[in-house]
Amino acid sequence: MQIKKIALAAILATSGLFITSCGRQVTRVSTEETIDLSGRWNNSDSREVAQQMTRQVLDGAWIGNFQDDNNNKKPVVIVGMVYNKSHEHIDAETFVKDVEQSFIQSGRVRLVQGGKKRDELRGERADQQTNASASSMKQFGLEQGADFMLQGSINSIVDSHKKKKVVYYQVNLELTNLQTNEVVWIGDKKIAKYVKN
Repeated sequence: MQIKKIALAAILATSGLFITSCGRQVTRVSTEETIDLSGRWNNSDSREVAQQMTRQVLDGAWIGNFQDDNNNKKPVVIVGMVYNKSHEHIDAETFVKDVEQSFIQSGRVRLVQGGKKRDELRGERADQQTNASASSMKQFGLEQGADFMLQGSINSIVDSHKKKKVVYYQVNLELTNLQTNEVVWIGDKKIAKYVKN
């Protein structure tokens, strides 16, 4: 009986030690810090590419040209689809949101909502036609129309040999005048990552 108790105690002690050694540790880090664990596209890539490409597009001659022709008014921009054509699953919505945020923070352009969020806004406006008071009801046909649409794609090339690989990402964006279909700006940003396992 004594031997069984000792054996049980030993098993419990060993289990506790095993659980403790396998316990996951989570440490909060700055979202601005670049941490590459897998070599895949990550939040740092999304943020850095969005910021750099937004600076590129805002430095383009198209803004000055538009303002010269329109009494110095700020151009209105809508961010359209950014297609993920890479070999990875990349949430392009995160990238689009980073671009939109950079546009607003710049103060140089005005941004209008697009896609499903615009549809939701129109649905709310439709609901107000019957459920809101006449004094607070928002009207149809008064949306701010965009002057330009930004569209793009995320592409990748992988070169690998044994346990080494180089992943090459290229993000392409282009800005088009919605009235004339004229492409007024094209830019790209490349990232290369060397991964050794």
